[in-house]
Amino acid sequence: MKAMVFHHYGDTLHYEDMPQPEVQPDDVLVKVYATGVNPVDWKIREGQRKGAERSFPSIPGWDVSGVIEQIGRDATGFSIGDEVYGRPDSARNGTYAQYAAVRATELSHKPTTVDHIAAATISLTGLTAWQGIFDHGQLQPGQRILIHGAAGGVGIFAVQLARWKGAHIIGTASAKNIDFLKGLGADEVIDYTSVPFEKVVRNVDMVFDTIGGDTQTKSMEVLKPGGILVSTVGIRDKAALEAKGLKGVQYMAQAYPDQLKQLATLVDAGVIKTVIAAVLPLTEAQKAQDMSKEGHTRGKIALKVV
Repeated sequence: MKAMVFHHYGDTLHYEDMPQPEVQPDDVLVKVYATGVNPVDWKIREGQRKGAERSFPSIPGWDVSGVIEQIGRDATGFSIGDEVYGRPDSARNGTYAQYAAVRATELSHKPTTVDHIAAATISLTGLTAWQGIFDHGQLQPGQRILIHGAAGGVGIFAVQLARWKGAHIIGTASAKNIDFLKGLGADEVIDYTSVPFEKVVRNVDMVFDTIGGDTQTKSMEVLKPGGILVSTVGIRDKAALEAKGLKGVQYMAQAYPDQLKQLATLVDAGVIKTVIAAVLPLTEAQKAQDMSKEGHTRGKIALKVV
């Protein structure tokens, strides 16, 4: 099969022949139709997040939408020919390839109302938003949430899911995204390039942080006592949070099929929608990662494989 690979940390991506992955007992073999591009992809390639020891050449990509072509002997819940989507294990070879072996427990049936390209942009970012604001943040109807990076891949889902929950949503974004985010359900949008959010926001129940750095530090000033800061990029100063009577949680999204199923249901019901920044062919995966690294795209970048 053809795949995009890197041969060592810090390498660029190369379009090469690779052996078709072996299907383990709890795997299914997915013919990849599309994959999403996420910051974790280039961070692993660059060696910023090594995690488990990788073998090289290595295939990135941990969003997938495609069709099942083979089923391991212990895998259940699917049939050959099923259209599926999900978030494969980032410790294994990924989905910038024509085929991927994925644990059946990391997949769900794809939404029926969108194509594979759109479905491939949902799983990792959708799960990240869901787990951040619901599992870790315990967002409740009527609560006030500040979402940093609201026009990014994760932020867009966080805004829509918080709207579905009935929260009051404040987002930070550049001026060009203000009307866009209000259209998704944000009640207030702050242009971070001209207005210091910490000067105009007060008494929020939750800060959902996808930015980190000084943005996270300043976020402590806007939380109400007992509020929580949930971060996808790590907690910078937990002691400072605790000193102010605040809670802080950092996490990495997990592949939970029940949540993938719920996201698919919401997509099919028209409650949440995908926002695609660009669609590139698999052979242009390096360009796609470069675009992701710049950090100014609205929504997700997708790679079309079939």
